[in-house]
Amino acid sequence: MELRQLEYFVMVAEEGNFTRAAERVHVAQPGVSAQIRRLERELGHELLDRSGRAVRPTEVGEAVLPYARAALAAVAGARLVADEFRGLVRGRVALGMVTSHNFDVPGLLADFHDEYPGVEITLVEDRSEQLTDGIRTGRLDAAIVSMATDERPSGLDVAVLTDQAIFAAVGRDDAWAARADVPLEELRSRPLISLPAGTGLRARLDEAFAAKGLTARIGFEAAHPTVLADLAARGLGVAILPESVATARPDLHPLPITDPPLRGCLALAWRAAGPVSPAARVFLDRARAALG
Repeated sequence: MELRQLEYFVMVAEEGNFTRAAERVHVAQPGVSAQIRRLERELGHELLDRSGRAVRPTEVGEAVLPYARAALAAVAGARLVADEFRGLVRGRVALGMVTSHNFDVPGLLADFHDEYPGVEITLVEDRSEQLTDGIRTGRLDAAIVSMATDERPSGLDVAVLTDQAIFAAVGRDDAWAARADVPLEELRSRPLISLPAGTGLRARLDEAFAAKGLTARIGFEAAHPTVLADLAARGLGVAILPESVATARPDLHPLPITDPPLRGCLALAWRAAGPVSPAARVFLDRARAALG
């Protein structure tokens, strides 16, 4: 008994047709028929009923079919394990990320693809809440998410990538350009330039205002901190930015937010428990090393 005989038998049983089965296994139809006849002679029973328009398993064939499928699955599993040990990881990896960050995700994915071309990689952008839900449900293997410094999403493990203060920033000609800092409550008197609702930085801002019974006055929204900084530099309001962005721009005056000070972090998140595919396990190791 040979594996190819079992494979051909399963294909014909599934297709109900020798020609279509032969096309699936890329073998001439007479070759498929001959191998199944040899299998039948070895077992001493006909496995397929060829009398009708569609080929169907006989009673014996129906009984043999689950064992044939199990044997083929076992061989495929053995090959996968062997490939993993040789570093030839196959499978699928699904990564998610928030919109605004400075990590070289394209470079990470390209390097991984170069080393493991057999792995299918997908990437989606979304809000942190949707990304963490995607990890819990198995739709995603990992994601770069935004969260409060002391936050740890339930059911997930995280590796913190950045943790920094959230600043206000104004143009150099702004009336606040001589100030050393700004209390949160005073920010409500000015139009704010912020990332959209649902992003991590905006969530920290909205939470802080809500804790004081206040509402932020959002004048402009943009999806990337650089655009926020550009708008503030042109005198259009007060930008709410990560400290690293606010302090790096020579055309901005950075203002630490006080009462309370705001902080936020970006983290790589993945499921804390449950099955992890070999491809996802290798990718997570690479991502933690590259992003961390």
